[in-house]
Amino acid sequence: MAGQRVNVNVGVLGHIDSGKTALARALSTTASTAAFDKQPQSRERGITLDLGFSCFSVPLPARLRSALPAPRLAPDAGPEPGEPQLQFTLVDCPGHASLIRTIIGGEHTFWHPCGSVSVDFCLRSGNCWGAQIIDLMMLVIDVTKGMQTQSAECLVIGQIACQKLVVVLNKIDLLAEGKRQAAIDKMTKKMQKTLENTKFRGAPIIPVAAKPGGPEAPETEAPQGISELIELLTFQISIPTRDSSGPFLMSVDHCFSIKGQGTVMTGTILSGSISLGDSVEIPALKVVKKVKSMQMFHMPVTTAMQGDRLGICVTQFDPKLLERGLVCAPESLRTIHAALISVEKIPYFRGPLQTKAKFHVTVGHETVMGRLMFFSPAPDSFDHEPVLNAFDFSREYLFQEQYLCKDLAPAATDSGQTNEKAGQATDGHCPRQQWALVEFEKPVTCPQLCLVIGSRLDADIHANMCRLAFHGVLLHGLEDKNYAESLLPRLRVYKLKTKHGLVERVIDDYNVIGRSLFKKETNIQLFVGLKVYLSTGELGVIDSAFGQSGKFKIHIPGAEQNQLKAWPLPSGREDEGSLVRGGLSPESKKMLTPTLKKRSRAGQGEAAEQEGVGPPEPAHHVALSLSFKRYVFDTHKRMVQSP
Repeated sequence: MAGQRVNVNVGVLGHIDSGKTALARALSTTASTAAFDKQPQSRERGITLDLGFSCFSVPLPARLRSALPAPRLAPDAGPEPGEPQLQFTLVDCPGHASLIRTIIGGEHTFWHPCGSVSVDFCLRSGNCWGAQIIDLMMLVIDVTKGMQTQSAECLVIGQIACQKLVVVLNKIDLLAEGKRQAAIDKMTKKMQKTLENTKFRGAPIIPVAAKPGGPEAPETEAPQGISELIELLTFQISIPTRDSSGPFLMSVDHCFSIKGQGTVMTGTILSGSISLGDSVEIPALKVVKKVKSMQMFHMPVTTAMQGDRLGICVTQFDPKLLERGLVCAPESLRTIHAALISVEKIPYFRGPLQTKAKFHVTVGHETVMGRLMFFSPAPDSFDHEPVLNAFDFSREYLFQEQYLCKDLAPAATDSGQTNEKAGQATDGHCPRQQWALVEFEKPVTCPQLCLVIGSRLDADIHANMCRLAFHGVLLHGLEDKNYAESLLPRLRVYKLKTKHGLVERVIDDYNVIGRSLFKKETNIQLFVGLKVYLSTGELGVIDSAFGQSGKFKIHIPGAEQNQLKAWPLPSGREDEGSLVRGGLSPESKKMLTPTLKKRSRAGQGEAAEQEGVGPPEPAHHVALSLSFKRYVFDTHKRMVQSP
């Protein structure tokens, strides 16, 4: 009789027709109800259409027994007899390009986040409050074809979702016997080069023939290399860290009825634990049911915990209502309409991640369209340590027109200038952490701190390009349907606005007229009181509109008016006259003195301008600069300047 059983989860991914299902069949001794393309549609089309689950077991290696967790026993049970077993649960994923959303959703089944800005970072830092549920990924490659488009996308998913990889070169039986080893060696070198710039550099590569002769070959043909593959998998695996604390959460991938028993929901436990008689909720339906019985690969159990593959039987529930989704402890999940997420661009995705762009956003088992708005820390905080596991509403954030990364040049405006309103750093300096507001087209139900993947699944599946755009962690979900009014004003994301104009002429030592800063139709009254800087070093304040053409009056305070307090110049303007003590300096007045021109009979000043006669031009142009913040979600659209 088998003793204690330790379960590990292995994803089987690869391009269509690489032989993933044949490999899972060759390895497995026990199949679930949906394994090996049992669905009629899969058999009819000859391809995998959904996730398939199966398993096999080996004696637990001696090197792992010291790390064996305490056995989970029923209250009245004695010690489990027999040798402890290492159980490999295989997840056979579809390989067709159009089914990548199934793979992404399936990988979410096996990803339990720690909330770090980076998956790699969180695992290295040891800050996980859960654990990675997928323990190893097998990337299956057709040895006669090598890396293909979906092979590459699966490799990207693997980099996000797991830490260990084994590359399986399948179909070696199709290679000419005399040249077989040379072809295997050549493909092995190619794969090593492919993995060089990934986290899986140096991953083991093994040749097999899961179904010699192809799908139609007789079953008498024995697979090649399977025992060596099992030995390699056993060597690569370590005892996973699982946590039974926290609320129960299970990702359901199949749901079906058994006559006389009830409805069975099969899936993988993402967090917490469950026992017979517990109540569970299907949050998408707001339905609560009691657990009648449980099984792990046809073996009855009384309790299960994070990482276990489980079937739960409940009564009086129509399986057609839940094809795939989440089951949880009652009232432990919430439905959200938008989310604040940390974001990392997937480097293989071509092109920028633009604010206002729509992506297919996968959260939990759901993939919905979502519109994004990107933002970053303020420029002086670009190098700050990433904030883990939470979103800080007390901080200010800088709006970005696109995700900042070194391989993209700053966007340009119609005038050809760098896009200042994007707030981008033009020196290529990128922040250590960036975020996005995701607004979903329809509500999603998911746990906090779950994995988020953004894709362009509507892209041409025949194009040689990566459709996976970004990944991240959901830091804060917005549950209120009216979140734009109730919650977004708390989000202090601002745009940096800078306007440039010219001093047209001097009125007196303390007042000048400015132009070219505003359009004719601008309500200048909104800007009254804001500070402007003159290129000659003075600091002025917008006092009022001047005429009807967008011109305005600037007051430059005198020493007596600002109580002899010096005005500090903005950053980057410090020079010999870095403190301005009020009014125009003699040098500035000289620069602004107009050149001698024949005076118009219409006179000077505002009256003359209203009659269409322009004032005399100054001897030298003096530039004006107006900078301020405008908060994106401020309902009053106020303009704010630093004191």
